[in-house]
Amino acid sequence: MRSTLCLLIFCATLSAQERWQARSMVMSQHGIVATSQTLASQVGAQILAKGGSAVDAAIAANLVLGVVEPMMNGIGGDLFMIHWNAKTGQLTGLNASGWSGKGYTLEALAQRGHHTGIHTVTVPGAVEGFAQAHKRFGKLPWKDLFLPAIHYASAGFPVTEIIQWDWEHSVGKLEADQNAKRVYLPGGRAPQIGDMFQNPELAKALTLIANNGPAAFYRGPITDAILQTSARLNGTLTREDFALYQPEWVTPISTVYRGWKVSELPPNGQGVGALMMLNLFSAFPISQWDPLSAEALHTKIEAQKLAYADLAKYIADPRFGPVPVAGLLDAGYAKRRAAGIDAERANCSVQPGEAPGSKHTIYLSVVDKEGNIVSWIQSLSDLWGSGVVVDGMGFHLHDRANGFVFEPGHPNSAGPRKRPFHTIIPGFMEKGDQHIGFGIMRGSNQPQAHAQFISYIADHGMNIQAALEAPRFTKRDQKGCSALIESRVPEKAREALTQKGHYLDVRAEYSGLMGGGQAVMYNSTTKVKSAASSPRKDGAAIPEPPSFWTK
Repeated sequence: MRSTLCLLIFCATLSAQERWQARSMVMSQHGIVATSQTLASQVGAQILAKGGSAVDAAIAANLVLGVVEPMMNGIGGDLFMIHWNAKTGQLTGLNASGWSGKGYTLEALAQRGHHTGIHTVTVPGAVEGFAQAHKRFGKLPWKDLFLPAIHYASAGFPVTEIIQWDWEHSVGKLEADQNAKRVYLPGGRAPQIGDMFQNPELAKALTLIANNGPAAFYRGPITDAILQTSARLNGTLTREDFALYQPEWVTPISTVYRGWKVSELPPNGQGVGALMMLNLFSAFPISQWDPLSAEALHTKIEAQKLAYADLAKYIADPRFGPVPVAGLLDAGYAKRRAAGIDAERANCSVQPGEAPGSKHTIYLSVVDKEGNIVSWIQSLSDLWGSGVVVDGMGFHLHDRANGFVFEPGHPNSAGPRKRPFHTIIPGFMEKGDQHIGFGIMRGSNQPQAHAQFISYIADHGMNIQAALEAPRFTKRDQKGCSALIESRVPEKAREALTQKGHYLDVRAEYSGLMGGGQAVMYNSTTKVKSAASSPRKDGAAIPEPPSFWTK
């Protein structure tokens, strides 16, 4: 109703927040879980009600998402997490991205002549990431966290609309793998909206991990199945590649934007790109402009290009060479780069700078009743990852090795036991008594979506729901002048951008290409928790149910 009235009567008189917010925030004194599918959100809320921590709820919800949204995530993927402790204010980061096999060399890849299927698979880090996060922050028994996902895999679940669309539009990829076709195309077709889908093979794999811990995945029967699948497809993964793998606890990196401290995880991920964009935004009076004006959008698009040019040049696995994070976030460097943005003309040939010191995904967020926040992102990379389903286990392996550069001498060049450039990034921001865990999905869209979300809050005073819903742009051609943009951006602004040299591909009002997102917020003064969920996904934010009755 609000949108209809806006269009017909008084849109021009409304604030940006009122203009674009279709849903209210979810608010509670108890915990809240926000995910991209309501069954997963519900499970997470139930875990909180059982006395589970924010991490317990995140693990259980994530496991359910691997069942109900299998094209996006699962135990065959990677994981990143930011945890905020409400008592101490400490931020902790976990990088559970997997490494390539010992035999993953440029020479071996050249002999095979292609980088598809099994040759894009690195060791999946998610399961060990779950285990490390649970060991440090969990409260409930490990096995209990798996029971809901095992139930939905065994008994089935109704397929929801947006998930069904992704399923239907990737049938060709599923048909290319014998296991994927058998498991995920029952009766030779994608499940329809409302169809019940079961995956007993995945239930078997989840039960093995529930009963035996991560050893089942890295040193047990699931390892055997993955290696059997890899050998059958002429892959190079070995038992040692799995047995030696460990995630890494890391310290988040940050910048300050309009008084908000914004934190991301350090490389090999692209979170530094969001911080670089914010540093570039700081050089312009964005808060004085309408958020959907040509001036604001042009500045943000141009800043995005500069940041991505630097990401492509510098970001790699820091265990194999220095990554100039401090230089990329240097205020003087940002000022020099921002000076190159032409207010009247798009730059269609952006080059990386010389930084000082240099020579398809799910996101969920949880706040528990104590105010602890988990910002959690997990992915198979592309839809259905590598396209390879593990023999007898019912889950896809991701294709994160596509994040490598196949060029000798590049910092991100493919190599053995190396982590590729990673797209998935969790975010966190805080100012005074406001603490927000947030994330927005969809590959290279993520840093630019983070920066736009933060700007909507910091520059324009939007709440977290409005900031998630507000119209966005995303660039796929990072150096050129083309950009995807949602149709809710006013036509006048789009015309002005075109006159500046931007090539705009106008998409739906709430385009999935902009990435669905979730956010939770904790007010440490009032102790009230808030949460938001993007309408670009099937999900919702669901509060922890309090107990009004005793047995």
